Amino acid sequence: MGILNVTPDSFSDGGRYDALDAAIARAETLAAEGAALIDVGGESTRPGADPVPLDVELQRVIPVIRTLASRLPRLPVSVDTTKAEVARMALEEGASLVNDVSALGDPWMPAVLRDHDVPIVLMHRRGDPRTMQIRPTYGDVVAEILAFFEERLAFAAAQGLRRERFLLDPGIGFGKTTDHNLEILRRLPEFHRLGLPVVVGLSRKSFLGRILGGENTPASPSERAEGSLAAHLWAADRGAHILRVHEVGPTAQALRVWRALART
Repeated sequence: MGILNVTPDSFSDGGRYDALDAAIARAETLAAEGAALIDVGGESTRPGADPVPLDVELQRVIPVIRTLASRLPRLPVSVDTTKAEVARMALEEGASLVNDVSALGDPWMPAVLRDHDVPIVLMHRRGDPRTMQIRPTYGDVVAEILAFFEERLAFAAAQGLRRERFLLDPGIGFGKTTDHNLEILRRLPEFHRLGLPVVVGLSRKSFLGRILGGENTPASPSERAEGSLAAHLWAADRGAHILRVHEVGPTAQALRVWRALART
């Protein structure tokens, strides 16, 4: 899953692809490098980010999704949003997956998803972007995330949404410390007990910066590519079904070699 942030303030690439031509060119590059789908987001979910008004998010993502559906009709596009109205319009313009980091937090989202039979990513997080990194604590981080998913899936079923439509993202970096993130990655196989595909999004995340550069002098997002690649291969080896990445080309090459080795 290639990341396409059409925002001015995303932590890694904010402002680079918020013009339509730049966004489409980036999507075409990601597709050429091997992305199986493109994830288009118009609201930054980095720690400390402010909410984006509905009209602004629509202005950012809908023209991109509409153009991609026309220009690259065989390339699946997902919309990264927490807003039901953004999801509805994106699906009507050609999106084929909803990536909801609030896990159906918008009360109108289930109704939209009942009208559009597409896959849905449910992600775990604590709080919202403004509060989620304020001293996050867990007893057993993996057990608590699994319980969260069970509750959300039960809620979805009560709303008429079939369980098999869902993919699960444990939310690396969303209300977690570095140790929490590492624990999730070490215990990734435990998420398979829910019987649904697992999505991992860790590309250029700040916990990698702290591992690479230290707690007080973390490596910058641009210096985290190799660390991201190592963590992506770890996740793939432990059964992640989808990797949400910035560096599609290097990741695709690394996965090709890993698969060849795994077959021998």
